[in-house]
This record gives sequence, structure tokens and C-alpha cells, in this order.
Amino acid sequence: MTGGAGFIGSHVVRQLINAHPDYRIVNLDKLTYAGNLANLDDVAGKPNYRFVKADITDFDHMCSIMSEYQIDGIIHLAAESHVDRSIKDPFTFARTNVMGTLSLLEAAKRYWQSRPEGFDGKLFYHISTDEVYGALELNLPDEPAPYGTELFVETTRYNPHSPYSASKASSDHFVRAYHDTYGMPVVISNCSNNYGPNQFPEKLIPLFINNIRKGLSLPIYGRGENVRDWLYVEDHAKAIDLLFHKARVGETYNIGGFNEWKNIDIVKLLIKVVDRMLGRPEGFSDHLITYVTDRAGHDLRYAIDSTKLATELGWKPSLQFEEGLERTVRWYLDNQAWIDGVTSGDYLKYYKEMYDGR
Repeated sequence: MTGGAGFIGSHVVRQLINAHPDYRIVNLDKLTYAGNLANLDDVAGKPNYRFVKADITDFDHMCSIMSEYQIDGIIHLAAESHVDRSIKDPFTFARTNVMGTLSLLEAAKRYWQSRPEGFDGKLFYHISTDEVYGALELNLPDEPAPYGTELFVETTRYNPHSPYSASKASSDHFVRAYHDTYGMPVVISNCSNNYGPNQFPEKLIPLFINNIRKGLSLPIYGRGENVRDWLYVEDHAKAIDLLFHKARVGETYNIGGFNEWKNIDIVKLLIKVVDRMLGRPEGFSDHLITYVTDRAGHDLRYAIDSTKLATELGWKPSLQFEEGLERTVRWYLDNQAWIDGVTSGDYLKYYKEMYDGR
């Protein structure tokens, strides 16, 4: 499991540890700013869990880890994922998301080919994003949901618009190339926006929950008309578990919530929920909304069609967005020490001292 100390990764690690106690789960994470082992405090002592601090771009280290732990399955989530950061520093995104994926693919190929059974019983599962598909048309701003009839399907042509999505698109192509060229058993899934506990507070929902709590500005790109499909992170983790065990090799599956929201509508709902939970009068934090210059290359609308996953494997989201958002807000308000530790950087100092030199 790569990237297992991050937001989505930590939920997948927890899902696998609890659902499959007979597995040995090796959590490989570089512990960049977005990796936080506090996300896994509740399972860190489980007998089937191991943590390894490593950089996926270190090919020799990846090869040694494959052999040392006799890895027979990889769920690859490690990635730089924040679009704003990719605009400022595209090289880091290309290095981690493209070259890191290639390093991991080649290490897996060499180790698995060295085994008597070859690729039998092996799987490289690569988690990608809906952003590789580009953008969908958006209905007029005053029209209600649904915001358009077109949805991303597994055969939608790739059309990435940011350095982040371009790096993920490239990594997807490398994964497919290793399947087509070497016969490596692979699966790819492309997911919509995730939300839930333990998300790094540079992303919209945790950032704004924290800002509402503190009475800070809520900066919204443009007029907040951009539309995203939202998926509760635990539902995504369960889908990943299902696909790892049941997906058809060589196939791509889209994972989405059938749950489109305009950014401005999410912010208004967040204000309402946070203020209510903090005992404030309705509308107390409305004045915090501010509109800022839109982000370069900001896609108007993403929306995922998960019909293939539902039809083949029976998966569907378990939560409606309003219920998931209530749970999410409640978690952040009940875990203020976690978010304060992240925003202050204290978590980085603690784990840097613990794992430096290992």
C-alpha cells in the first residue's frame, strides 16, 4: 500500500487491516507534508500491519522492499495531489506521480518475473483521478442540478488541463503499457473528489470547516460555480477493497458518488452545519465568504459514472452527501487537536524525529 499515511490511503489501510486479518499490510509512505501516521493510531499496533518510510522514486529501495516483504499485491495511492501546488511546482508532480509510478511498476515486474509462479496471483492496482478526463459542459449558472447530462465513463478520452492531472494521466498510461507490453496484471480506478476525516486542510472541505471555526475568510475561486462530484472516503476505501479482489484484470473502473455540487453551495451548507454544531445563530458566518481570482486551468465540471462498478460488482455509495458532511464536520470539531497539529506542523516534527535514518 503506497501513500498509506495520507488521507485516502489511511482509510484504505484501515479497511484492509480490519477486513483481512490474514493479510500482512505493508504501508509504504515517504511522509511528505500530506502523510500523517497519526491517521493510523487506532491500527498501528495490529499484528498484520507494518510501516516502511520510503520514497517510491527510489528504484533500488522499491526492489529491496518487494523482495524483503515478498509483496504479491500493490495498491498504489502515493501521489502529489493538490492542483494549486502543481501549478507552482510541476516538476515535483512529474517526479512523484510519473517517475515514482514507473519505478514501482518496474520493481514489481522484476520481482514477480523472478518468482516461479510469475504473475500468477499478483496485481498492481493503480488509483487515479477523474481529472485526467478534463472537463464536462456546465449548464447555465441559474439552472438547478443536475448540472449537465454528460458523465465521465471509463472510455472517455483523456484531456488533462493541469500539471497535476497531466502527471496522473501519464502514470495511467504507464500502468496500461506494462499490462499490454509485459502482461502485468493491473487494474486502474478513477475516482471523484473525496471528503471525510483526516483530510489535509489545504483541501476545500477541511480548510473551510477550520476557517469557519476560527472566523477566518472563506476564499472561493471565481463565483463558486465550479461543479464537482463528491464521494465519502470510507465508501471509496470499500470500493478499492472490492476492486482489489474482484475486478477484471486489465480493466478500468470509475468510482463516483452520483453527487454533484457547486462549490458555492457546498460552502453555504458547510457554514450552516458548522455554525449549528457550534451553537451559533444561522447565518452567523455568511460574511466570511470572499471571492478571489479564479485558478488557472480551473475545470468547470467533473462528474463520474460508476455504472460499470455497480453493475459488475454491486458497489454503491452508502451515504447521502448531507449525512456524510454532517459526519465529517462532527469529526473535525471533535478532533481539533489533530487539525491544530497539522496546521502548526507539529506532526511533521514528531514523525521526522521518529523515522529519520530508518
